[in-house]
Amino acid sequence: MDSTDSALLRNEVGIVTGAGRGVGRAIAETLAKAGAAVAVAARTPVEIEEVASAIERAGGRALAVRADVTDADSVSRLVEEVGHRLGEPTLLVNNAGVWLQVGPLAEADPETWWRDVEVSLKGAFLCSRAVLPGMLARGAGRIVNVSSYAAIKPRPYSSAYGCAKAALLRLTDSLAAETADQGVTTFAISPGFVRTALVADAASSEAGRTWLPELAKRTDALEPEFAGRLVVTIASGRLDALSGRFLHVLDDVGELLARSEEILEHDLYTLRLRK
Repeated sequence: MDSTDSALLRNEVGIVTGAGRGVGRAIAETLAKAGAAVAVAARTPVEIEEVASAIERAGGRALAVRADVTDADSVSRLVEEVGHRLGEPTLLVNNAGVWLQVGPLAEADPETWWRDVEVSLKGAFLCSRAVLPGMLARGAGRIVNVSSYAAIKPRPYSSAYGCAKAALLRLTDSLAAETADQGVTTFAISPGFVRTALVADAASSEAGRTWLPELAKRTDALEPEFAGRLVVTIASGRLDALSGRFLHVLDDVGELLARSEEILEHDLYTLRLRK
């Protein structure tokens, strides 16, 4: 492990939800490489244990914690265990999400449709609610919500996923405004199109082949490590002035910082009605 990288976040304790695979795993591993102690949280024990073991083999600090982000008691236990074993969380990455409903809204199963929203939105709410008291008491903390560009344009045949990701943007800027003077910053990020198991499952399903045939044909996939690097930059504090904003992994951080006054003055990188 690179000694410079491993020193950057050496005083940080992060929780990453949905960290057993894909984007969540990449974020957890990149944070650990930068020196943070990382709680790897998800519902599947074998996946999170493998990720935590891989981090430790690479010289990092990690803890695998099974958690259901839609269950308040489970989330409370997660935060309590992290506090006891790694230290009080200074960073939360709300990455957990599902993409189950594919097809016309008129034919959607209500429970399946709502599950897409529940995991992303309720999960982010419960996890944020659980870590915020400690962050506010210390006057410091950062929360990152993993959203998607699906939040900012129509999503036919994936309305639940689009609604879930759009809701995360409003949660992000609302919380950022609430805590602006209390030392806690909140960001939303888009990892871009990443060919994760979640995407592969949606694309290969019967509904996916019928209603989203273009999904399997896309050639613009990004590596999940892009998301990890952006989260490390956020965790370092470099972007604190832009709390509440929605950032893409391909955004130029230097340019964002150079334009920070303009971004704030004109309320850019946010979900707004422009007239």
